[in-house]
Amino acid sequence: MIRDKRRVDPETGELREREETAAPASPPPGSTEPPSSSPEPTAEAQLAERTADLQRLQAEYLNYKRRVDRDRENARKNAIAATLAALLPVLDDIARAREHEELSGGFKAVAESLEGAVSKLGLTPFGQVGDEFDPRIHEALMHSYSDEVAGPTCQVILQVGYSIDDRILRPARVAVAEPPHSSAPSEADVADSDADGVGEAASSDDHAEAADASADEGRGGTSYDDNGSNDGGPSGASA
Repeated sequence: MIRDKRRVDPETGELREREETAAPASPPPGSTEPPSSSPEPTAEAQLAERTADLQRLQAEYLNYKRRVDRDRENARKNAIAATLAALLPVLDDIARAREHEELSGGFKAVAESLEGAVSKLGLTPFGQVGDEFDPRIHEALMHSYSDEVAGPTCQVILQVGYSIDDRILRPARVAVAEPPHSSAPSEADVADSDADGVGEAASSDDHAEAADASADEGRGGTSYDDNGSNDGGPSGASA
């Protein structure tokens, strides 16, 4: 089928009018459309679904934010701890200079300023003479016995320990003193034990002598008759 789409009629030369596209035919008034396979969701159901989606997204965002904040805080603490750990030898030098009374003048002011700065960052020294020995925070470099302590005690602080928050940057190096062992036997106990041994030996000798005498008597010896006279011979011999 060929259609002439020229706007000017070649025979008459007049302008042709455009043919409007025909509208789709509407179904007759009496006809009914077949029902759809699934009913459309109501506005309440759509609202509940969108609300659940928003709540789920909000929960995921809050979890992500908490995780990021925790990781950022841990990174900050690790950086501070690494910096303070590098400054511990400087603090040790300051402590030794203070012990030898060499901390004076401008050096004293700088040392106190540094100690104040690290203290604000959370660095805390620990370890004093008389503290109870704790292997979690103390490192024992020397050991001795003393009657003046009731348990393992830090007797000498060789190097102060440092901590930040709940983290031990360096344990305190100490000399530990313990009470003497109470399980060792005393001299009185040893003397009593020796006396008991001697008594047992003497008793054993007495029993041995009695056994020998009994054996000799059984083998033969002096016998007496019924009248009490000694005939000097073996038992049962006749005159």
